[in-house]
Amino acid sequence: MSLRSQLLKGILEGCILSIIDKEDVYGYELSLKLQQFGLDDVSEGSIYPILLRLQKGKFIQGEMRDSPAGPKRKYYRLTKQGKEALQEFIREWESIKEPVETILRGRNEDEC
Repeated sequence: MSLRSQLLKGILEGCILSIIDKEDVYGYELSLKLQQFGLDDVSEGSIYPILLRLQKGKFIQGEMRDSPAGPKRKYYRLTKQGKEALQEFIREWESIKEPVETILRGRNEDEC
């Protein structure tokens, strides 16, 4: 597994929760949205297990809806627990983002 894949694995759930929080989406559409944000290497095959895990954890809820073209699609939306999980992810991300960026830039608190 590449370093990028390992890094993505840890943050992909939060990214998916954030996208679903903005609008109900189906799996393939979610894949396209991740690509639009620059995560081109996230395949549908890696998204569906995450969606299943989030659904089992009651963070998202799926609903079958008619499609304008073809068979019905399963659209996902956040539950109350999902919104809470997203807020927790954002808090945790914010708490590690700045220190990591500082380390990678080679600065420490004495230089700030």
